[in-house]
Parts: sequence; structure tokens; C-alpha cells
Amino acid sequence: MKPLDRTPAVWQPPRWRELHAALAPFVLLPLALTVATGMGYRLLRDWGGLSRDQAHVLMVLHEGEWLRHWFGPNGETVYVLLNGLGLTWMLVSGGALALARLRRGLARAKG
Repeated sequence: MKPLDRTPAVWQPPRWRELHAALAPFVLLPLALTVATGMGYRLLRDWGGLSRDQAHVLMVLHEGEWLRHWFGPNGETVYVLLNGLGLTWMLVSGGALALARLRRGLARAKG
């Protein structure tokens, strides 16, 4: 039987993958809403023949205008800012993870 290791646990900063995975659920829904409503607005206006007024509800969702009810006049700005920061984070962290995987694969191939 091995003796118990009594060394205190040392705090380690989270790794890229853990941070990427932790933030992904919070970024997914607002980003999907922005993409779907932005595409829907443009396609329905251009190809569907909807007027600006008929498609306005999609633009309200797309720009986060609906958040004014809860967060005041800055709700829309905060939504756009957080959406942009979230997308930037996912691209940077995802790119770093992909690059690390590529480097590991190349290192294994060299052997």
C-alpha cells in the first residue's frame, strides 16, 4: 500500500482548452442568434421581398435592441461588445488549440 501524498495542492492556471470549453456555452447562443437573424434579415429583404418594417423584428434581435428593456440604453452596446469579445476569444483560443495539435502531430511525424 502506497503512503498518502501529503503535499499541498498548488493552484494551477487553467489551460487554453479548459478556458475555451468554459466560455463556449455562453458565446454560442448569442452568436448563433446574431448570425441567424442577420442572415435571415438580409435574405428575407433581398430574396423574400419583405419590407424594412416587416423584417425589423429580426434587426431588433440581431442588434440586441431587445436588451434595452432590462439594461437601459447601453444594453444594445454591451450585447454587441460581449458578442464581439466572445467571438474573438473563441477564434484566438480555438486557433491556439489547433496550432498546438498541428505542432504535436508534426513532432510525432518527425519522430
